[in-house]
Amino acid sequence: MSPRPAAVRVGGRVGPAVPAPPARVRALLADGVRTLRAAGLATARQDAEWLLAEALGVNRLDLYTDPPAVGAAAARRYAAALARRAAHEPLQHLLGWEEFRGLRFGVGPAVLIPRPETELLVEWALEFVPPGATVCDLGTGSGCVAAAIATARPDARVLAVELSAAARAVAARNLAALGLAARVTVLGGDLFEPLAGWAGAVDLIVANPPYIPTGALPALPAEVRAWEPRRALDGGSDGMAVSRRIIAGAPGVLAGGGALALEIGEGQAPPLAATMRARGFVDVTTRHDLAGVERYLAGAFGAASARGARAARARPAAVRRAEGG
Repeated sequence: MSPRPAAVRVGGRVGPAVPAPPARVRALLADGVRTLRAAGLATARQDAEWLLAEALGVNRLDLYTDPPAVGAAAARRYAAALARRAAHEPLQHLLGWEEFRGLRFGVGPAVLIPRPETELLVEWALEFVPPGATVCDLGTGSGCVAAAIATARPDARVLAVELSAAARAVAARNLAALGLAARVTVLGGDLFEPLAGWAGAVDLIVANPPYIPTGALPALPAEVRAWEPRRALDGGSDGMAVSRRIIAGAPGVLAGGGALALEIGEGQAPPLAATMRARGFVDVTTRHDLAGVERYLAGAFGAASARGARAARARPAAVRRAEGG
């Protein structure tokens, strides 16, 4: 994950211009915006809209196009939600969900909130998935990466590994809600421990491991620092401890020519790429996120397959557009 709050985007959609809402809704929104701006939230207007819509049980656009009457109970729910958001509790926790690659995932304090940059990790990882592949998502959290891959590649078998029992429960609920529980197997344990029987059988390992240096954690935004699981953030003294463990363990389960794709922290690409090459990975390459940060690292284990070489050279359309290509 990148060290910024995820509360800047829920659902990620911008609609057309609409008329002003009725007076009661307008007054509640104005009160909410004042409250959230006073708390230092840059997204005060959007957050107030989302919270009022949730309290009323309508879509955000309905506040302007088809607003219901505002009863006392809804007003109380809205006031309580505003107080929690003013305390920098993530908006996604208050709503209970976030969107990732067009799918809705339940979230809460047990898991990281899915981020847009991880969508690009999935986009690249999918280029390494052959027909009938076995894919392993290490540290699945909410299950968003595993579910996105299973949705895009219906013939793939997906293993979702997660150490935290609370996070596994969230992932299992999300997979069931998306109709993917039969195709994605959730395994409990630390990284490669649950994969003892999969030696040489995995075509792709994908992971968004913790990569924030321990010393940088206190400087994270309050939404991240206080509300998201530290275990999913803390990458050790230099931020690369878990990534190194993944690189070291991946050859034990990857098939020949199988790939490893990681999301990594800023400045971590050169040392981690060198570590991958030293462990027998070839065609090791990186990609940038939409902010220009070298955020993704991938390579094929052993003899590079044709698909691995093609995927390593290809660049996603979204990245090409961001870079002006």
